[in-house]
Amino acid sequence: MSGGLALAAPAKINLFLHVVGKRQNDPHRGYHQLESLAVFAQDEAACDSLLAEPADQLSLTIDGPFATALNSDTPNNLVLRAARALAEQAGIAPHAKLTLTKRLPVASGIGGGSADAAAALKALRRLWRLDLDDAALAAIGLRLGADIPVCLQNRPMLMQGIGDILQPAPALPACWLVLANPGVSLATKDVFAALGGRFGPSQPLSEAPASAADLAIQLRARRNDLEAPARFLAAEIDPVLAALRGQGGCLLARLSGSGATCFGLFGEARLAQIAAQSLSRAHPAWWVAATAI
Repeated sequence: MSGGLALAAPAKINLFLHVVGKRQNDPHRGYHQLESLAVFAQDEAACDSLLAEPADQLSLTIDGPFATALNSDTPNNLVLRAARALAEQAGIAPHAKLTLTKRLPVASGIGGGSADAAAALKALRRLWRLDLDDAALAAIGLRLGADIPVCLQNRPMLMQGIGDILQPAPALPACWLVLANPGVSLATKDVFAALGGRFGPSQPLSEAPASAADLAIQLRARRNDLEAPARFLAAEIDPVLAALRGQGGCLLARLSGSGATCFGLFGEARLAQIAAQSLSRAHPAWWVAATAI
């Protein structure tokens, strides 16, 4: 291709996340087995973006509000690792000029790095004109990170296994999320360590909610098993959850993934925007974004 290609890398939000066990007898031994409903942001404020342009060599430039957190370790960035893995699969030398605009906080439970890597795989497949199907991309992604296959889908999905078993979620109603992060990074491995091997029961979502309020009811009957250990490690999460619950129209507030980003669920875009503005004014040090899903 003679021109570049730009793709969004939207935040992934785990509306519920059940930790149901560990794999024992396969190459993924020791990985936790999960059950989750993952949805994706639509608004630019809750998305990174990746620009892939033709070049003779592979390079990555990172800009945006959260670039500083990544620039010190650019050679090991998941975007570059994805590009190299894709080129190796295709039997070619990696060659592209990549620019990542980082709007999502790092290590924040909303899959930013995985979304960036997924965007790189999709963009470079087109840029390099590779004859690889979606299953091949997912297999490459899974070797790099368990969240990458679902981020390649970029639509509401039910996740099982270590993230390798995916199926479309039941139809979801129109709803909006307010995302808020207190400026705290949490390493996923630390949160799982704090969980201490305490597993919960499986409770998949099988019925399509009729409304945002109905979705909230169904989510309340489910859990994020990582919320308690994340709150133990980062006391800053509690004020975020309390602030979200105090917003008019908030139907549910919960931690996403391993945190520390929390979400509030709303049934109207107007109420979500008002809540986001209110939180930003009251807590200017927090990262806050409203988005449709």
